[in-house]
Amino acid sequence: MSATISCREFADYFAVPVQNKMNPAFVFEVEGKPFSIEEYYLNDLEHIHHSRLSPHLLEEPAITRAVYEVAISLIQMFDDLDMKESGAKTRSGTPYVSERSSVLVFLPGLGEINYMHGLLTNMVHKRLQVYPLHSSVTLEEQNNVFLSPVPGYRKIILSTNIAESSITVPDVKYVIDFCLTRTLVCDEDTNYQSLRLSWASKTSCEQRKGRAGRVSKGYCYRLVHKDFWDNSIPSHVIPEMLRCPLGSTILKVKLLDMGEPRALLATALSPPSLSDIERTILLLKEVGALAVSGQREDENAHDGELTFLGRVLAQLPVSQQLGKLIVLGHVFGCLDECLIIAASLSLKNFFAMPFRQHLDGYRNKVNFAGSSRSDCIALVEAFRAWQTCRQRGELRHPKDELDWGRLNYIQIKRIREVAELYEELKTRMSQFNMYVGSRRPVMDQEYTYKQRFILQVVLAGAFYPNYFTFGQPDEEIAVRELAGKDPKTTIVLKHIPPYGFLYHQQLQSFFRQCGQVKSIVFDGAKAFVEFSRNPTERFKTLPAVYMAIKMSQLKVSLELSVHSAEEIEAKVQGGAVSTLRSTRVNVDFQKQTVDPMQVSFNTLDKLRTITDLFLTIEVTEVVEVGHFWGYRTDEKSWEFLQRLTAEINHRALAPLPVHPHPDLVCLAPFADSDKESYFRAQILYVSGNSAEVFFVDYGNRARVALDVLMEMPCQFLELPFQALEFKICKMRPSARCLVCGERWSSRASRRFSSLVSGRTLLVKVFSVVHSVLHVDAHLPSGLQDMVSVRGILIGQGYAEPAEEPYESKQSHEVLKGLFSKSVENLTDMSMASPVKDDEKYLIRILLESFSSKKLGNPNCKAVLHGPFNPYELSVIV
Repeated sequence: MSATISCREFADYFAVPVQNKMNPAFVFEVEGKPFSIEEYYLNDLEHIHHSRLSPHLLEEPAITRAVYEVAISLIQMFDDLDMKESGAKTRSGTPYVSERSSVLVFLPGLGEINYMHGLLTNMVHKRLQVYPLHSSVTLEEQNNVFLSPVPGYRKIILSTNIAESSITVPDVKYVIDFCLTRTLVCDEDTNYQSLRLSWASKTSCEQRKGRAGRVSKGYCYRLVHKDFWDNSIPSHVIPEMLRCPLGSTILKVKLLDMGEPRALLATALSPPSLSDIERTILLLKEVGALAVSGQREDENAHDGELTFLGRVLAQLPVSQQLGKLIVLGHVFGCLDECLIIAASLSLKNFFAMPFRQHLDGYRNKVNFAGSSRSDCIALVEAFRAWQTCRQRGELRHPKDELDWGRLNYIQIKRIREVAELYEELKTRMSQFNMYVGSRRPVMDQEYTYKQRFILQVVLAGAFYPNYFTFGQPDEEIAVRELAGKDPKTTIVLKHIPPYGFLYHQQLQSFFRQCGQVKSIVFDGAKAFVEFSRNPTERFKTLPAVYMAIKMSQLKVSLELSVHSAEEIEAKVQGGAVSTLRSTRVNVDFQKQTVDPMQVSFNTLDKLRTITDLFLTIEVTEVVEVGHFWGYRTDEKSWEFLQRLTAEINHRALAPLPVHPHPDLVCLAPFADSDKESYFRAQILYVSGNSAEVFFVDYGNRARVALDVLMEMPCQFLELPFQALEFKICKMRPSARCLVCGERWSSRASRRFSSLVSGRTLLVKVFSVVHSVLHVDAHLPSGLQDMVSVRGILIGQGYAEPAEEPYESKQSHEVLKGLFSKSVENLTDMSMASPVKDDEKYLIRILLESFSSKKLGNPNCKAVLHGPFNPYELSVIV
């Protein structure tokens, strides 16, 4: 019998009446002959730790750094213990044993495993092979724990309670137990289930202890004090019936007509409380599985009769929420998607999250989820991708399927289990005349988006009230925290060391796995990392921002190798560089510049090219309804563009010195021009022997061959780009033209394109937000009165009026104040607080000293905090 089961409780439960008293069932004890296991507690380990651990620090379930250090010290001590037992000699003054016994460390969760893994990784020259073991690691990683270590190395297994009883590693000699676990609990008020950190029971800890001593004498180290173990650690774990909802159990009781649930459950070994039963019955009535009885006087009918939905839920091997999801999926025509979600959530997650590669696995899941930001939709898309590849015969051989799984971070064995349950659920639903059908309209281009929107509504209805909504952030605080940067492209790092711009390449390498870094602004102890945005894509939060925030959630260490401020100031320019401590520095990776920048509201930056609220523009690229690119057609702007083009094409151009890559600014020809002239362009995508480029002075794009791209001379990089990005203000999609909560319908897109594409517009600037001009656009009508594009879209039902966001209204007030002055004063204000030449000189000297190693090698470590985004963007977890 398992060590976690209370024999006495079972004996009492099966007691029989004999001579007017209850005699417990007889317990047979079969003694085995395991090897002896010695137990130790924190009281016994004071000799390996410099400071005494206070017992009161361990009253709350948590692991302090000091306790981690005890575990590390224990692992270091095992060499001496092995050598003493085996009588091994020393080699070069270091204890050496040919076979080093394995260590099993019990930790409560993945976060603690990650932290402990980092501490062990930093132990150089200790010859350790460290393996994580928890429910989300891949099956290949789980199998690694059974492999024999390299001779002379010690195997360390960092495990959750998954190794408590289901896995036995024979060569484990040492067990280190933090005596913690995460148990599934249910909140009484919301009925929401979650994993909560708590102390493991004595029976569970005894089971963990038994993992050692299988092939030789064992040792168990419990990292709690002996008196805390005796007095505070619970003897037995609370049965799941007392911790979790009873919905499935009560539905089975009703389906089998076994009487009143309260009476039947009272006969259980660990009967639940009456309040839990009553709360579960109320929840089932809210779900619709039990009928709300109108006969309150009938005491036997208070729990209600099974409804049709209840009968379906009782016969499905899934939870009530997932069962309701399936039924709602049938009602709303998305049964197939709901069956996939139910099968996937009922079993273990088939997305692979390899240890130390969680970010890569997360990126794959984000790609499957698309713009939905939904785990459930990611599961549907991944499952269908696997199904499609199998139907096409691309995964005919097992090796092909495993390779596909590794490429897409999907565990093939688990997705096969999901497929089996999916087919089982389809069969069971067919008993209720619910079938998966294909009803996709042939000509409806928006079918996919409509289905996704319906599916999201069904998910909300099935999981109500246990789902989350996006709350509105405090925009004023968020704008202040981001210092005017775009929250859709920017994250913030804190605790930046002095002269942080020296380490911009280290920061760029940190976030290269997230996306292309466009610029980093260093402002005191903060750094604002901005990722590159495709100028021809609609407004949305970049996946790179989600990836960076996920790094913070995964507690990925961002550690810089730095010089102390005192060392820098002592070695460079006799301390003159100390004036740079408070200087705001911008590192532009596109232009490859490191320059000081003035502190100003971002509206002023754009005013260098905009000196009037009314602009005449030529529309060159429509991104979506209300969002487009163009360039100014007034005489002064046109002359500048002509002069710039002539000067570029007058030079002898050189081929690109580097391989073309996205975000590279270069020179490219435009095929529709009268003669083959070159213009400034930014590479968007590279595909084969061609690239998609965006012409930064005109706002349109084209596909060109890679071999015709030319290098951009430095002097042309310094000139501001002339293309302008516009967004029509005070407008949003109407209800009938809104697809999937955020997209404009194709009808609205076609109508907007017919109004503005290739046309000359007169726009009135309302605000400038993150270099995007929010405008009211007007069409020339041949009369004095102009026709508002926004008015047309609202009048024809494609759009509806909307309030501008906080940043736009703030910018509008600034613009009103500025343009109330004369143009001369406006120009003076926009050029106020110029960058000082001596600051640029000192920055250059400091960068040269750093790159040439005149400062020596960095001798300090700086741990950064973040990444953060003050808008608290929700991410897939």
